[in-house]
Amino acid sequence: MTAQISTLGELLTNAGTQWRVYDMGRRITKIDKKQFAQIESAQVPYPYPLGGHAIMAIQFWDNEATADPYVWFLKFPLDEQSKLIIASRDHFASMVLEALGTQLTGEAAQGKLDNNPYVFTPNANKLAAFNALLKRELNRPASQYYEHAELYFSRELGFERWQEIALQGIADFALRLDHGHNASNLQQAWSFLPAEVKTPLAAMLEHVTVSTSQTEDFLAALNRACQQQNKDAVVTNLRAMSGSHALGLIAHAVDAILASELGADADCLLTIAGRAWETLTDQQRLFIYMEKAAENNQIDGLFGSIFADLVAIPMLRPHVLGIIRAENRSETLSRAIGRLFS
Repeated sequence: MTAQISTLGELLTNAGTQWRVYDMGRRITKIDKKQFAQIESAQVPYPYPLGGHAIMAIQFWDNEATADPYVWFLKFPLDEQSKLIIASRDHFASMVLEALGTQLTGEAAQGKLDNNPYVFTPNANKLAAFNALLKRELNRPASQYYEHAELYFSRELGFERWQEIALQGIADFALRLDHGHNASNLQQAWSFLPAEVKTPLAAMLEHVTVSTSQTEDFLAALNRACQQQNKDAVVTNLRAMSGSHALGLIAHAVDAILASELGADADCLLTIAGRAWETLTDQQRLFIYMEKAAENNQIDGLFGSIFADLVAIPMLRPHVLGIIRAENRSETLSRAIGRLFS
């Protein structure tokens, strides 16, 4: 980097752009500029690490522009404390300056970073949810698929006509629950929706703060699914409720899963780690969760990958390390922990 530009924030600001940052790894979450500055200088760990990386989107636009903003989807490695490896950030910024100079927007910038090693393409669900979120935050109209999706969830079309609904339409609907009757239509429709719609809809709702009453409905459906040992329904309902602010209800959902026959199931355990990690700050719940992970024999090395995932999350790190020192561990958990260090 040049002597004048030492961070991505400075690079974007000096290029005359307005910009925002979002985590794209776990849940699409806005990162404020003060926190991002601390992350960039490695003063604080990245709050939502995934797979040893900070996975983020930087949205920026020219002060004079009326067109849609530009977006960089970036993936930077983190150290063992989940802090940004600054050399990788510097490398990316130097490549940007070499390819674009300080002209980050406009036609000349198109495609110049396509082969950059730090640039990635989100999966289809994340991309659809992010597009829907940006249109909403910028007060732009939803995509051309939204109205048809809205009709579908209002029962105007018949739920059997799910093949007519586009993924982007489902994302737009999920990100606009406060429009019209969308929230009440979702609540009334949820139990009747085919799995082909519920699964992608749940993937969008992860990024939405659904209402407490909607969260209660998801919890009731999850409890029924636990009793029926319907793993797919358990996973779908947990994903759908995971963005809610009703953390107590999400904790009840996690407890119900761990107490059920599905408690040691790999998909359920991975969904808890990926979407309901905040509930694992409770030491007793974390202990039960890690016991169940140790019991799993479906996937070789599952316990180790879950341990590595959770210990990297700053809010969970001290709690997860506490499990190593716990004396009242089962033989199964003790063996699983021993294998981590063998």
